[in-house]
Amino acid sequence: MGKIDDIQAYREWGEFYRALKRDKAVDNLSPAERRRKLEKLETDPVGWITFFFSEYARYPFTTFHKRAIRRITSNPEWYEVLSWSRELAKSTIVFMTVTYLVCTGRKRNILLISNSHDNAARLLEPYKKAFESNSLLKAYYGDLREYGSWTADEFSLNNGASFRALGALESPRGTRKDAVRPDVALVDDFDTDQDCRNPDTLKKKWDWFEQALFPTRSVSEDLLVVFCGNIIALDCCVRRAGERADHWDVVNIRDKDGRSTWPEKNTEARIARIESKISTRSFQQEYMNNPLAEGETFKEIRWGKCPPLSKLRFAVAYGDPAPSNSKNKATSFKAAFLVGYYDGVFYVYTGYLDHVVNDEFVNWYYYLRDYAGDKTQVYNYIENNKLQDPFYEQVFIPLFADKASSRGHIGIIPDTRKKPEKFDRIEGNLEPLNRQGRLVLNIAERDNPHMVRLEEQFLLVNRAMKSPADGVDCVEGAVWIINQKISTLEAGSYTIGSRAANKKRF
Repeated sequence: MGKIDDIQAYREWGEFYRALKRDKAVDNLSPAERRRKLEKLETDPVGWITFFFSEYARYPFTTFHKRAIRRITSNPEWYEVLSWSRELAKSTIVFMTVTYLVCTGRKRNILLISNSHDNAARLLEPYKKAFESNSLLKAYYGDLREYGSWTADEFSLNNGASFRALGALESPRGTRKDAVRPDVALVDDFDTDQDCRNPDTLKKKWDWFEQALFPTRSVSEDLLVVFCGNIIALDCCVRRAGERADHWDVVNIRDKDGRSTWPEKNTEARIARIESKISTRSFQQEYMNNPLAEGETFKEIRWGKCPPLSKLRFAVAYGDPAPSNSKNKATSFKAAFLVGYYDGVFYVYTGYLDHVVNDEFVNWYYYLRDYAGDKTQVYNYIENNKLQDPFYEQVFIPLFADKASSRGHIGIIPDTRKKPEKFDRIEGNLEPLNRQGRLVLNIAERDNPHMVRLEEQFLLVNRAMKSPADGVDCVEGAVWIINQKISTLEAGSYTIGSRAANKKRF
């Protein structure tokens, strides 16, 4: 026996052994007892799935899983879109639910559609394996395989059901099984990033789904459509399907309060680990159903050499405190940046942008003080509008006072201006500066993760403001303060657009 044969034999024995252990539990029941148990199980789809697919259901189902199972199994004519984050088991839940519908005789002709034929066949494999290898299914329903009709992309069962894999744009003709037209259309992983970047390709795929695939149904019989996919672009097939569906279920890896939506499986530590290793744009798209297009407002951010602080007339350390004393990744970022002005250019020397507790936020001002040293006068500002004022009075003033006893006094000036809308301020005050090359991040801080996060936030700013922009907002505050201060100091002679005039003064 060759090496490959040995490996295959070992795998077959392993499956036989696992199946044998499952069979032992089943064999204790008489045929009559099995029938009674099956009748009871078939009235409860969640219990049925848990019993027959215990190896898949390793973690307890949460509320959104159970609700989806019950919606899909209780509505023969139904159009559902599941935009569940990665790691929330949307494809697995659909696989087990549809298998329940097939075994109980409620659905008979299943099409599984994906972005390519190979991917559709891969997604169809768990269905095929279930009827080949799941001994519990065989014990209660018999061997359902119809021999002679058993391939990776198309197979039939002896109870009249059939499965077929289709790639996008393939002809769906010939999908009738006996007299039964397709009564289940499972669309999974249909969108691709590349397709969504091409409006013509996106339109072609969507037209194929609506004009070629969907009409394969019988008008007089029920059709179940389940579309599985995340919202990976502002315009994508999943979004179009969701707008037409009877129910569009959007579930992210975290809920609106920043907690794991499936804590039994996905702990906060694990989620935070993933978030720390990929960009905000990637995390928001893959885990939060929030596609973000880079460069909508700020096409690119300039990094350059900053003039020595000693050449500045003054600098501003501006902080945005975000009223949350938490490291929770769903809360707003706290931010503090040191910004200076020289020869018509605003320079972001260094700073901090992270989810931290209030005590660490106060420490940031001391870090910025140490960074600047005695090289220039630093004015320390903190955002403090009417809503934030009680928080500033009750929390930050005592914190600064406590730090002063051991680290020295820092004079903090509240920025109490009534601010316009965040995007309007950012677009109006920072975008022209950036476009003209007059807003520069310190190239010496290029490896500082806080500065990297700041650049990332700049690139993701758009009018919808779905991405964090606390660092950008903080820089805008510093730029505004600098403008006001220079205007006052120069008694009206300062003009922001005049580089030559400012070069003589600085």
